Amino acid sequence: MKVSKLNPRLESTFWEHITQDVPHYFFFISDMKHERAVTEVWLALDDENGIRGLMLIYRGRIVQLRGSIEAVRVLLDRLTLKEGEVTGEPEHRVLIMERFRVEASSELTLMALRRGEETPQVRHRVHRLSSAEAGYIAHLMRVGDPVWWGQVTVERIAERLNERLWLGVRADGRLVSAGGAMVDDWAGLITTVVTHPSYRGRGYATSIVSALVREILERSRLALIYVRSDNLPALRVYHKVGFKPCREYFMARVRG
Repeated sequence: MKVSKLNPRLESTFWEHITQDVPHYFFFISDMKHERAVTEVWLALDDENGIRGLMLIYRGRIVQLRGSIEAVRVLLDRLTLKEGEVTGEPEHRVLIMERFRVEASSELTLMALRRGEETPQVRHRVHRLSSAEAGYIAHLMRVGDPVWWGQVTVERIAERLNERLWLGVRADGRLVSAGGAMVDDWAGLITTVVTHPSYRGRGYATSIVSALVREILERSRLALIYVRSDNLPALRVYHKVGFKPCREYFMARVRG
């Protein structure tokens, strides 16, 4: 098996491969369409240049792995990573654990919803959030999930507010629940859903996810969301809105 960095000669093969399964390759499609300058892709190829595995490196620290164990093994030989996040398929877990010092890890479920399958339940007033509220969102994320979002910065959230759709619910004069999504004409991905611990169980997340789905499906036919596989309350919310599980992944925060 040979390894090659994506180049013009392999471009058409790459796009033909990843567009056959948009949910599985969402980040490959999105990052190459919108942030190609900070995205690197490596391919593991057979003798006939058929793709057996892929590795995406975003901004030098966020890595996506797809393909057979053999393919991912040779792709990881090309990766130099001091610290970051690595996401692969469940069978890649052993390779990730062998290669890196894992600081935190999680099993993820990718859920999908196609236009016509949605059952929105917006029962609260949902607001579109602006960059002026970046600090409130960052605080909410740090409180809502300190393990994964404990280091999130106001600057990073402000950047995302300019790039993505963000909605929120206010109660008692403050922001208590928020969600963000990447929205395109070929698919949309809900990237963040968070509710303050003191305000959970009131349906705020259901309203936000429903509103985000509505916005996504106005532009495309496919909505996606990742959720930790052991997060049963979130799974129930997403099922309620119409999402169905389609794939499993393993994500790890690592050091080289």
